[in-house]
Amino acid sequence: MATRLRARLGTGYPSCWLQGWRLSPGLPGGRLAHAGAADRLQREYDAVVIGAGNTAAYLQRAGVRTAVLEKRHVLGGAAVTEEIVPGFKFSRASYLLSLLRPQIYTELELQRHGLRVLPRDPYSFTPLLEDRSPPRSLLLGHNMAQTQRQIAQFSQKDAQAYPEYEAFMGGLVSALDPLLDAPPVDTAALGQGSLLQRLMALQDLRPLLRAGLALGRQLPRYYEVLTAPISKILDQWFESEPLKATLATDAVIGAMASPHTPGSGYVLLHHVMGELEGRRGAWGYVAGGMGALSQAIACAAVAQGAHIFAEKVRGVRARGDGRAQGIVLQDGTEVRSKMVLSNASPQITFLDQPLHWHLPPQEQLPKDFVQRIQQVDTRSPVTKINVAVDRLPSFLAAPNARDGQPLPHHQCSIHLNCEGTHLLHQAFTEATHGHPSSRPMIELCIPSALDPELAPGGCHVVSLFTQYTPSVLAGGQPWDEQARNAYADTVFDCIEAYAPGFKASVIGRDILTPPDLERIFGLPGGNIFHGGMSLDQLYFVRPAPSYSGYRSPIPGLYLCGSGAHPGGGVMGAAGRNAAHVALKDFRCL
Repeated sequence: MATRLRARLGTGYPSCWLQGWRLSPGLPGGRLAHAGAADRLQREYDAVVIGAGNTAAYLQRAGVRTAVLEKRHVLGGAAVTEEIVPGFKFSRASYLLSLLRPQIYTELELQRHGLRVLPRDPYSFTPLLEDRSPPRSLLLGHNMAQTQRQIAQFSQKDAQAYPEYEAFMGGLVSALDPLLDAPPVDTAALGQGSLLQRLMALQDLRPLLRAGLALGRQLPRYYEVLTAPISKILDQWFESEPLKATLATDAVIGAMASPHTPGSGYVLLHHVMGELEGRRGAWGYVAGGMGALSQAIACAAVAQGAHIFAEKVRGVRARGDGRAQGIVLQDGTEVRSKMVLSNASPQITFLDQPLHWHLPPQEQLPKDFVQRIQQVDTRSPVTKINVAVDRLPSFLAAPNARDGQPLPHHQCSIHLNCEGTHLLHQAFTEATHGHPSSRPMIELCIPSALDPELAPGGCHVVSLFTQYTPSVLAGGQPWDEQARNAYADTVFDCIEAYAPGFKASVIGRDILTPPDLERIFGLPGGNIFHGGMSLDQLYFVRPAPSYSGYRSPIPGLYLCGSGAHPGGGVMGAAGRNAAHVALKDFRCL
């Protein structure tokens, strides 16, 4: 009935394994087991969670008997560590951590369960291709004076403006931050029910009102940030193209959008909303790869008594009255539950036949809801390439040390083809016509620079987050092996121009185009956020109007993944918020 869950970890097992938790060899379901715990998938639970995440840990710690069913052999969805090339451990999909809500660290005691984060400082490196020797580069870090000196290479005016820009964006983040940790306002409830119920619904407006008050007289300027193209906002602050292009990458990363696309400012804001070890906007690597984060969350759930199995769910089962009452596994086994929470995308949960087997037919779902889910923009520009190399890249703008050891810039997000925002727009335009970018935007990360156990001695793992690549190629051509390798070769040629010798250092590579990201990780259209983060797909309308509060049209079925508010990015907020909503309903059953 079940398969063993083979968790591939980077630098050893999380602390819960060392304290007696283990993957149960040979046990049906491959459950994370502990002495005295039940070894088999039970036929009934209070809640079943489809796909790994933090939801189960919150439900189980509240006394709700919970099982998690993960379809892959590796736990964690897109936050996994996999050994694609022997000896090299890759964060195969997601690769950096910042947006995970700080409450989750403390409430689930993730550090006690083995999570170790490696902060980066400096954090951004943009080498240039230019006719001078050596070429210039832009290095950004948390030391403001040093960062200003770097910016001053290109513009004294920009160097002086940068601290004010950081403070301005920080003010907007601080005002909006509380909105991430609660369901959106239920606008339908404001006009329904008794006077008391309406007054109670009005209380939900308080976070929005507090956000507005916090923005104060700056509200019009902040409104412009949320709605305008990021190129317009950056032009108001800066004049140097390398700085503007570097900052603009956060506004388009993962989005089929150009810096000139209206609303791209919010995507930038989304990526600076996080924090790491109390430092706002900081990003870091997870020791052992992103899979170690998933393992720590799993440990937190199992320590409370949750069951985790490697099982493919065929569908959600509903009673005659339409209420969800459990799930059906691929082999036909039924597991009953009072609640079902889906970490899968809204498209898989409600539209794809495999998951809504035994649900009322699609025609019985509200037609406007079905239409809204069908219309969600899931276009993805992303091709992720994981590379094993036998030495560190040596950039013309910052050559390697003689001993070959990592230098400060090697720990950064290294931005290539970012000499100006026009290059980002050009790359985007090519993709809109069905052609992979001829000079793609590349974010190159080398996590082994801070975590050497990810690779054999002297070798490194390189993460290439590249765009723009359309999900569907011009003329309907498939993303076959030839097309995938041709694009990867283009990316490698670009890197070679900045760091001669890179191609000769390559031992192996793993190419994940948008269709690959969808097929392997269940990301709709390959979209890393389960749907675009444009303003028309956020807050009240994520994933659809009247259903932004995690409850679905099927009573007892909840969304708890990135397709729900507030979106994706290894944030955990949707899972935590959905658990609280489901717990509230569970206590009324």
